[in-house]
Amino acid sequence: MTASRYILALDLGTTGNRAFVFDAAGQIVGQAYRELTQHYPQPGWLEHDPIEIWQATCAVMRSAIEQAKIQASQIQAIGLTVQRETCLVWDKTTGEPLHRAIVWQDRRTASQCEELKQQGYSQEIFERTGLVIDAYFSATKLSWIHQHVVKPCGIDSGNILAGTIDTWILWKLTNGRVHATDDSNASRTMLYNLTAQQWDAKLLDLFEIPAHWLPQIQPSLSNFGTIAPEILGAEIPVTAILGDQQASLYGHGCDCPGLVKCTYGTGCFLVAHTGQEIIKSPHQMIATIAWTEANSPNAGYALEGSLFTTGACIQWLRDGIELIQSAAETETLARQVADNGGVYFVPALSGLGAPHWDMSARGAFFGITGGAKRPHLVRSVLESIAFQVKEVVQAIQDSGIGINRLKVDGGACNNDFLMQFQADVLGIPVERPLVQETTVQGIAFAAGQTIGFWDNSQTLNQQRQIDRIFQPGDGRNQAIQNFAVWQKAVERSKHWEG
Repeated sequence: MTASRYILALDLGTTGNRAFVFDAAGQIVGQAYRELTQHYPQPGWLEHDPIEIWQATCAVMRSAIEQAKIQASQIQAIGLTVQRETCLVWDKTTGEPLHRAIVWQDRRTASQCEELKQQGYSQEIFERTGLVIDAYFSATKLSWIHQHVVKPCGIDSGNILAGTIDTWILWKLTNGRVHATDDSNASRTMLYNLTAQQWDAKLLDLFEIPAHWLPQIQPSLSNFGTIAPEILGAEIPVTAILGDQQASLYGHGCDCPGLVKCTYGTGCFLVAHTGQEIIKSPHQMIATIAWTEANSPNAGYALEGSLFTTGACIQWLRDGIELIQSAAETETLARQVADNGGVYFVPALSGLGAPHWDMSARGAFFGITGGAKRPHLVRSVLESIAFQVKEVVQAIQDSGIGINRLKVDGGACNNDFLMQFQADVLGIPVERPLVQETTVQGIAFAAGQTIGFWDNSQTLNQQRQIDRIFQPGDGRNQAIQNFAVWQKAVERSKHWEG
């Protein structure tokens, strides 16, 4: 009797690491999670410990396999998806990180980004990379490490390797044999030429990043080497690497122009597939790689709106100002009032992302009167999430992409109030899947398809069952009116000098 075969999916996120085991039917049979420590050395700075990320990766892989009650030798392939722009450098001889990883939310290089804009680099960088100049991306983070860690300490630059989290974990999984990344993660560094699909020599010079630091770029769906046998007890190939939002796009089956998904996580990430065409948005949407395949000469591109603070503002309500005790409580509170009571929230806790890209903006409540109560404040925070998504959907539509449905995933999409309000303010249906682990489902499907584990996409599409479709309702007119007021509040929060 032939032993059953499985795919292992790794999702290395901002708040924690997860591992999932999928069977041949595309069902999850084992999973594990481990939270990561968030380090805040200064206001606006955020770091992760690379060794902790590696240890947590090993722990969740082993736990998920144990829970699935299988042997590691039954796993046919591993898919790896990560938090994208977070990056680090390490000593290639000792394997020791030279500094904690600088997380995508970190704003320490905001002043360097402003200098680059003032020096006139905005258009050139946009044309080369598809990205706007922002501290969000990896280039200025790696530049900062070079200037503040490598040079002052006199470290031999020739002995250094750098990369995003996928590169670090792949290097560890292969026991230092493979230093690589995929196109989707490389396209988020602000060092990758989107047209040539390779590192851009001019940008490497601009940011003073040695070319030999950077990993080899491979197609997203390709063989990245096998993991060292001592890690799990078997040599298993890594056959797909994707940025987390690209993995979610893949998991939703958004593989052609006009298909759009939005992930409601720490931030919100709305991604529209644009086929083989690079679309440069007039509204500062960023162009990026969706994914590439080893057996296909053509890259898939996407247009993305990145919103920095969505689920994070719910966490702030709970842990920061202690207005709620749990995220689930927000739905109950929002329904206790007929409207927002004239209160509007601008969720610029880490500046504003698309379409504003304003690093100086700060969060604020507007319209508070003596009649404002806790439910009004909570409701205004939920509404602000939907309003941010509305701005990005409008910007994508203005780029010539028709959107008639929004596919959603992420923790906050379980909030029925938020999803209904989202449908109302957008005026289009919002589709929520039954299985909301779309990111890990996507990377598992990608890894499996690379090796022919699944026969065709039709098999995978059968796994994408819909839980509920939220249709625009009676609240549409009021939601649109409130959106216009909220936009005025956003303008008042910009360029905060404090």
